[in-house]
Amino acid sequence: MGKTFAEKVLAEKSGQPEVVPGQIVMVAPDHLLTHDNTAAIVGKIQEDLREFGIARADLPVIILDHVIPAANEKTATNHRIIRDFVSAYGLSNFFDVGHGICHQVLLEKGFARPGSIIVGSDSHTCSYGALGVFSTGIDRTEAAALLLRGETWLKVPETIKITLTGKLKSPVSAKDLVLTVIGDIGADGANYMAVEFHGDIASLTLEDRFTIANMGVEMGAKIAVFPVDQIARHYLSRIGVPEDSYSPVWADGDAAYSRELSYDLSRIVPVVAWPHAVDNVKPVAEVKGVPIDQFFLGTCTNGRLNDLKSAAALLKGKKVAAGCRLIVLPASKEIFEAALREGIISQLSASGAMILPPGCGPCLGAHQGCLAPGEKCLSTANRNFRGRMGCKEAEIYLASPETVAASALRGELADPREEDRS
Repeated sequence: MGKTFAEKVLAEKSGQPEVVPGQIVMVAPDHLLTHDNTAAIVGKIQEDLREFGIARADLPVIILDHVIPAANEKTATNHRIIRDFVSAYGLSNFFDVGHGICHQVLLEKGFARPGSIIVGSDSHTCSYGALGVFSTGIDRTEAAALLLRGETWLKVPETIKITLTGKLKSPVSAKDLVLTVIGDIGADGANYMAVEFHGDIASLTLEDRFTIANMGVEMGAKIAVFPVDQIARHYLSRIGVPEDSYSPVWADGDAAYSRELSYDLSRIVPVVAWPHAVDNVKPVAEVKGVPIDQFFLGTCTNGRLNDLKSAAALLKGKKVAAGCRLIVLPASKEIFEAALREGIISQLSASGAMILPPGCGPCLGAHQGCLAPGEKCLSTANRNFRGRMGCKEAEIYLASPETVAASALRGELADPREEDRS
């Protein structure tokens, strides 16, 4: 019997000829991602760090992104603690405030290499599955122990196979696809499972795959992963990662799956996740007209260049509806500068958008863009549970960049296919 992606990677990394679902294995991850929570993580093990140091200086990748620039004295102090830790232990994989959202920066800097294992103290570490990486979130205590030991345990997951056929019809996008999948299988439909994407993936850009993999955890998945094809290899080459520096892994043709699903991409329509659950998914055409107070374009899910470009194309020469606000947050400094060069930022600004520095703040209600009681926000983020953006009495709706842009023009939930034809 053939093996799945997860079974192959975990067998190789644990030094065993083969592993089976449910088995516990010990692995030495290639990297550990942490962000602003690094201060809390190292605070758990101060005495051990002084006595033993860290297992490997190249293991941690630390990126400050959640509350940047610092919003208060507490945050600024935490940032200083992290900088002192980096200096004391001579860590080179450190990216201070201003580089962007941790998942996007880790991708851009070439740490996510096919066939590797990356764990992170952030649930959306699963994003790197877009490049054939076994990447998953762990909690802070696990991260602290990993800094000291250099290894951790993982349970071999069962796997769901999702086969894609056809091609998405613009302005339908990858966000609509992944929300549709989550709506079908539920927010817990893939609990501690791997999700493999097969079939006609050539029409999906690397950015599309990153959006889809990013939301794997929103269906409960341990990992969400794509095969490494020419599109992925071209991206890696473009950012300076040589092909001989990684070894792609993919499932065997006769691998056994716990469940198999198929989606015709040409049949996917614009959808929205209704408050307060990411799997409460409805076609936009059936629920349009809901008044919206704030529109949010950005996050690690949809803050990439093509996302900004798609939104700008719909907004060009038009204005955000009166009484509404549109917040735009590029996922990284690199994306922000590219959008500047291409005139995307000026287009968005001319339409009435407020441009924020690359970071996470509004997504989790930590900094900038918080909502007031009773307000509604249409967001390109990945979560919409009660209180996510800082107010338990507000409502968050999740949609694609195209749906957010089209809706911002009308001040209410709108179908981007109608705006696209206008």
